[in-house]
Amino acid sequence: MKLSRRTSLKTVLASTSSLVLGAPTNPRPAIRLVILDIGGTLIEDHGDVPGLLRSALSNHGVESTPEEISKWRGASKREIIRHFVSQQSFPPTVNREKVIAAAYDQFTAELIEVYRSVPPVPGAEDAIRQLRQRGYLVATTTGFDRVVTESIFKRLGWTKYFAATICSDDVTQGRPAPFMLFHAMEAANVDNVAQVIAVGDTPLDLQAGTNAGMRAVVGVLTGAATIDKLRPEPHTHIVESIANVPSLLASSL
Repeated sequence: MKLSRRTSLKTVLASTSSLVLGAPTNPRPAIRLVILDIGGTLIEDHGDVPGLLRSALSNHGVESTPEEISKWRGASKREIIRHFVSQQSFPPTVNREKVIAAAYDQFTAELIEVYRSVPPVPGAEDAIRQLRQRGYLVATTTGFDRVVTESIFKRLGWTKYFAATICSDDVTQGRPAPFMLFHAMEAANVDNVAQVIAVGDTPLDLQAGTNAGMRAVVGVLTGAATIDKLRPEPHTHIVESIANVPSLLASSL
C-alpha cells in the first residue's frame, strides 16, 4: 500500500527521533594510569615529617606550631619552609633565601635518615604489582623532593614499577595545584584525564586530583588524615588503603 506524503514524513521523523533518543552515549575510555601519593599512601606515616619540619625551622629561628604545620600535609616541603620563613620577623640583614636553604637541607638530611627504616603500607607492593599485571600504568607524585624520593624507592627496589615519579622540585607549584599530576600524565604518555585516577591520604591530595579533573579521586586512610578530615573534600571514593585500589578499579570504575 502506498503511504501518503504526510504519513511518510511522520514515519521518517519518528524513526529519526527514535534513533537519536535511543542512540548509545559514547562509553568512557578505559583507565590507563593510576597516580599514587607516596608518604602515607605507599609508605607508612609515623608522624615524622611535621616534627622534622618544626625542628628544622626552629633551629633556624623560625616559629611554627603543630597545628599550623598540619594544615600543609601533602604540600611541597620546600614550599612549607618558604611559607614559614616568609612569615617570620627577621632583622633586615638576614638573607631569607639562605635561611630557607639551610632549614631545608637539615630537614632533607634528617628525613632521609628516618626513612631508611620506615616500612611500606601493608599490601602496597602487592597492590602495585596487581595494577601492573592488569595492564595499568602506575606513577607517583609527592611533596618530597627527588633526593628523598629516590632514597626511598632505591631502598625498596620499587623504581621498576613506575612509568613516572614526579617530585615537588619538578614543578613550580605543589599541591593543591594539579601540575604534578599533569607531569605524571605527560611522562606516561597519557593525554586524557578521563583515563587517570589519583590516590592520596591528605586533603591536599584530594584537592589536587579534583583540580586536575581526574576520572576518580580516591582517599586512603593510612596516612595523616582521618575520614572526618577527608570526607569534606571533593572526592569520588574513600577506601581503607592502597591495598583496596585494585578491587576498586575492578568493580566501580
